[in-house]
Amino acid sequence: MSSIAYLLHKPFAALADLAEIATPDRLPPLVARLGIAAIFFQSGRTKVEGLLTIIPGAYQLFEEEYKLPLLSPDVAAHLATYAEHLFPILLALGLFTRLSAAALLVMTLIIEIFVYPDAWATHLSWAGLLLPVFARGGGALSIDHLIKIR
Repeated sequence: MSSIAYLLHKPFAALADLAEIATPDRLPPLVARLGIAAIFFQSGRTKVEGLLTIIPGAYQLFEEEYKLPLLSPDVAAHLATYAEHLFPILLALGLFTRLSAAALLVMTLIIEIFVYPDAWATHLSWAGLLLPVFARGGGALSIDHLIKIR
């Protein structure tokens, strides 16, 4: 081990120990769920007024900017808007967490491929929050954990 590595070993080991103590295992899944849920839910709220009345501007976006193959703009607007409300709420609660994460991963992939292919860095950050939740579940602070849904 070089002298620089030796000098840095103790402070970095102490920092790692502190991080493990300060961050209980149940916290990262909760933060990931809430973080990605907020992104999608806020996007969904820009497409509606009131509870879930889709605004004309949302339909226009799906006609002009968010064009998808095989789906009419009307159907796409409804599916995306309702998905951006339902799945984030389920994620925040930690209920049907893996299903919700999978749905938002598919939505992320569709957005990346068909809508904003140049926004890969943003979509990669979304996937970075969704993939661990999909793979490992909602964690100890979730309804899934309480009712024993794996």
